[in-house]
Amino acid sequence: MSFVARLLTVLALLSTAPSLWAAADQVVSVRTETLPPLRTGEPIRSLVNVDGRLLATGAGKGWLLAADGSAWGEPRPLPADRALLGGAMPDEVSQLARLKLSGETLTAEPLPPLPQALRKVQATTLADAVYVAGLGPDGRPQLYKLAPAKAGPAWQALEAWPQGGEPVALVGQTQALFLTLADRQLRWSADKGWTPMTPAAAPVLAGSARPIGQAHVLYLAGAPGQGKQLISFHTITGSWAVMRSDLAGDARLPATWKTGLAWLQGSGEGGEQQLAGAEVEAGKLMLRWLDWLVIVVYLVSMLGMGLYFYMREKRNSTSDFFVGGRSIPFWAAGVSLYAANTSSISYIAIPAKAFETNWQYLTNNLIAVVGLMFVAVWIVPLLRRLDLMSVFSYLETRFHPAIRMLSSALCILVQLGSRMSVILFLPSLAIATITGIDMVWSILMMGGFTIAYTALGGMKAVVWTDVVQLVVKMGGALFAIGFIVWHLDGGMAEMVREAATANKTKMFDFSFDLTKATVWGFIFLVLFDVVLTFPKDQVLMQRTLSTKNDRDAGRSIWAFAAIMIPGGFVFYSIGTALYVYYKANPERMNPLLSIDATFPMFIAAELPMGVTGLIIAGIFAAAMATLSSIINSVATLASVDFYEKLVKNPDPKKSVLFAELMTVAAGVIGIAFALILSRYDIHSLFDVSIELAGLLGGGFAGAYTLGMFTRRANSPGVAIGVGSAILLTTVAWFMKLVHPYFYLAISILLCIVIGYLASLLFPPPKQSLKGLTIYRDD
Repeated sequence: MSFVARLLTVLALLSTAPSLWAAADQVVSVRTETLPPLRTGEPIRSLVNVDGRLLATGAGKGWLLAADGSAWGEPRPLPADRALLGGAMPDEVSQLARLKLSGETLTAEPLPPLPQALRKVQATTLADAVYVAGLGPDGRPQLYKLAPAKAGPAWQALEAWPQGGEPVALVGQTQALFLTLADRQLRWSADKGWTPMTPAAAPVLAGSARPIGQAHVLYLAGAPGQGKQLISFHTITGSWAVMRSDLAGDARLPATWKTGLAWLQGSGEGGEQQLAGAEVEAGKLMLRWLDWLVIVVYLVSMLGMGLYFYMREKRNSTSDFFVGGRSIPFWAAGVSLYAANTSSISYIAIPAKAFETNWQYLTNNLIAVVGLMFVAVWIVPLLRRLDLMSVFSYLETRFHPAIRMLSSALCILVQLGSRMSVILFLPSLAIATITGIDMVWSILMMGGFTIAYTALGGMKAVVWTDVVQLVVKMGGALFAIGFIVWHLDGGMAEMVREAATANKTKMFDFSFDLTKATVWGFIFLVLFDVVLTFPKDQVLMQRTLSTKNDRDAGRSIWAFAAIMIPGGFVFYSIGTALYVYYKANPERMNPLLSIDATFPMFIAAELPMGVTGLIIAGIFAAAMATLSSIINSVATLASVDFYEKLVKNPDPKKSVLFAELMTVAAGVIGIAFALILSRYDIHSLFDVSIELAGLLGGGFAGAYTLGMFTRRANSPGVAIGVGSAILLTTVAWFMKLVHPYFYLAISILLCIVIGYLASLLFPPPKQSLKGLTIYRDD
């Protein structure tokens, strides 16, 4: 029995102990506080949150709470003829104003008048648009939308909610509106219209809805004259949870406050207005001793494998170091291809995507298998026969050395700056948020151990650690699914029933809507992201180049494809299982966290000690498998495309030493980029990484396409095509013409079209094209 199998068995036995199964006592808590009293004899009409500050409004004036929450400021004038967006609404509303705070200066920006005066009004914002719900003069429900940022903004009438009823609360969250009526809860979205949701068990206080996190809404609820509760509604599962039930019964005029709500709760002596608030606080979910033991054993095992190959192998050439002496079995190369292609981002983001939506993105895996068949039959054997170490050597043979070196340099830049840093940083952020491991230490642990075993063992260590890492991460994933099924009252039958009711396993969408994840969109994506881009992907191609012959190279792609489908089903099943689990246990969710943190939160809060460590090790494994591949590939390009090309008569031993040093250097640079990344907004930088890969990588994918699929393309034409593709795609980026995900496809298309047409202006290639194109007669 392998070490990993023994470890899983031990953890399964240990997990039967009740003390190890105990979940965290509290995922979140609610802290109440008393705010400074507002000393005024005038009645308070509403409370409004203005850029994080609390504003109390009266008749034509307002009092702003100090930034430190210590005292209320002097009264300042406010428009008396307009309702304030974000506050309690008067009996009738014909125009609204939006408040803005700059320093201590408060301004009220008027919005266009409503098409008609409304009663019982509730208003909210969603995606930079303002939505207003109310009853018209005839008592019929009305819903209006305004986009203030547009030139000449005007109110747009939308379909009102069915069967009437007075609005109690309106809030925008997860790209939809949620309307609370006296006896109903409704959801509205542009694509599905109005759909019913489960109503709250207690009456919701008017105007108390506030979005929090990425998928929760907080409300105050309770019958008049009775104690109030702070409750949460999860917009994805449609489930309610009581967060605190001992709040003051006379709470009124609720408003957004910090991570919770604030409200007015009566008057004191001398006309003082009493205010209170409640804040949601996340509990600390720290790893325990057995978790740390499992993580340490895993990391030391990876280092030991690198040391084993270092002691065993006598590397006399860069071929031994970078392609394992071309002796890797096809099945191990296939497993390594899957491990390298399934990063920690996928380990976290795929379950989150299935949790939030359904299995439509799994269609990409199914279609990608078809694309991989073409790659296995036509592209990989062609390149494998050329006996390459750097895939960019092909561009030199087919076109010109300058094209090879420029493309290799840009590939190194993209791998270090936009890929390795993000793969290091994102899981570190999730793990730090959930488990208490400092983000810097998480980055250093993953990066440091990966550098060590990659530098020691070379490609053989990368491939064989990938095999172990795949077992670790898939074993942890399967355990998580089994744990959820075991803890559902109805077991697997309940999971299947709930998933079918919510349509969570839907995969195929054959519509032609370009804004959705459709089958046609995935076919387009696979064509450019798999078929045309695979040949220039050094990380993936290096595994196929490490096999014994071109037949085994093709078989490694078949093995990769065979693992991709069941692997995809496992990770998407995690998301569906999480949906069913949290629908039944909504109180176990943390409203402050993002949707992407759902699986890490479940790992830390629900799984038994030891298994938590195993799955955290699985997240590390997913990251380290991709990281080792990137580090080894970057070192390969630096050594083969630059050192051995620029140094005259390079000594084999010195070449190996340079390769080892470049492995360390690549890892250190990647760690440095990840640490820099931790100081900025991860979402915007992640988008930049996608944009950078599209802007700089698409042109050379087009060069490969021209080289392998045409006989007429030549080096001057391809150079013009590559340069034009980068330039024009940069213009599209600067003008924001399309979504960043389209940059790669646009760049490839531009390079193919312009490069081929430009090639017609120059003489055909004079050298033999035998073995360089897909045409067998060359």
